[in-house]
Amino acid sequence: QLVESGGGLVQVGGSLRLSCAPSGRTFRDFHVGWFRQAPGKEREFVAAISRPGYGRSTRYADSMKGRFSISRDNTKNTVYLQMNSLKPEDTAVYYCGITQILWAYVDSARQYTNWGQGTLVTVSS
Repeated sequence: QLVESGGGLVQVGGSLRLSCAPSGRTFRDFHVGWFRQAPGKEREFVAAISRPGYGRSTRYADSMKGRFSISRDNTKNTVYLQMNSLKPEDTAVYYCGITQILWAYVDSARQYTNWGQGTLVTVSS
């Protein structure tokens, strides 16, 4: 139900913009989160943005602050993740998910009910 796009191969220090859009539904009533999963590792929180009725709240994992930016375009029903200053450790499959859980828990993957298929980001050194 969610479709991610925008992944690819990029050199260290480069940028990518990921997109997440729902198929056949709207994001309007949901917080949207980005997570990533590297081989052999658990899915980890990257960033989240609140549903429109909750204001314009965003949250980032500490290692992404200042490098990543999450935004949503409600007219296009799309959420973006702008990733700058990419590092090799950013290499992972990136997933977007939606949740209606309390904002305090948006960094927990277990709170998300729907996920996309993921998009692979590879940062080469």
